[in-house]
Amino acid sequence: QVQLAESGGELVQTGGSLGLSCAASGVSLGIYTMTWFRRTSGKDHEAVASISADGANTWFGHFVKGRFSISRDNVKNTAYLRMNNLKPVATAVYYCNAAMDIVAPTSGLWAWGQGTQVTVPS
Repeated sequence: QVQLAESGGELVQTGGSLGLSCAASGVSLGIYTMTWFRRTSGKDHEAVASISADGANTWFGHFVKGRFSISRDNVKNTAYLRMNNLKPVATAVYYCNAAMDIVAPTSGLWAWGQGTQVTVPS
């Protein structure tokens, strides 16, 4: 059974930075495109950033505007999201999942983890 565990979210002031991690168990991530999604109250999961299985290709949502980076360590079976210059609109619960598409995937392949809360007060 695939389990995803996101961590690293916290309250951070506008302009601050955070690093999120996504550790997987029950599966080897090395053959999957991995995507970070976010979810706010009443909305569906929205893709934020994706990285190909080999790490060579990435995609970012338009709202990221060069402030985020995504990486992965297939040996550690972990994906990462680095968020810089955070703004209040980034407030959400962040999840990771594998995806079929690298560009703007609309869903994940596996059951969602618990997510990690990022809060940027306005």
